Amino acid sequence: MTTLNGGFQVASWSEDPYDERDGRRLTRASVTQRFEGDVAGDGAAQWLMAYQPDGTARFVGLQLVDGVLAGRRGTFVLETAGQFDGQAARWEATVVPGSSTGELADLTGAGRFEAPHGSKASYELQVELPEG
Repeated sequence: MTTLNGGFQVASWSEDPYDERDGRRLTRASVTQRFEGDVAGDGAAQWLMAYQPDGTARFVGLQLVDGVLAGRRGTFVLETAGQFDGQAARWEATVVPGSSTGELADLTGAGRFEAPHGSKASYELQVELPEG
């Protein structure tokens, strides 16, 4: 396994509610990102979010990463689940089996992300790089 560290900057965030009642809100967020560090490239995420009246939330989604990892170019999809405590978002991510392309075909792994309220986040991923 290889450990990858770095961060990403949120380039855009568009979030729309699709249900609101009793102080609770369900939303869909479309997010684009710019990755740096051991993964360099662009990201795009779709997150479904469930907000509580106190502003905290749980979320799930898919995050596409298109870039270079350990000198290899390709794409991969992360399945994500996490929570926002009102100050920071934290989530776990797993590479979706069969989702990787290019020189990253057959990539596997998982990791953690953390984003304080704002536009910057950090990541740590443990991945198994394809041979070659």
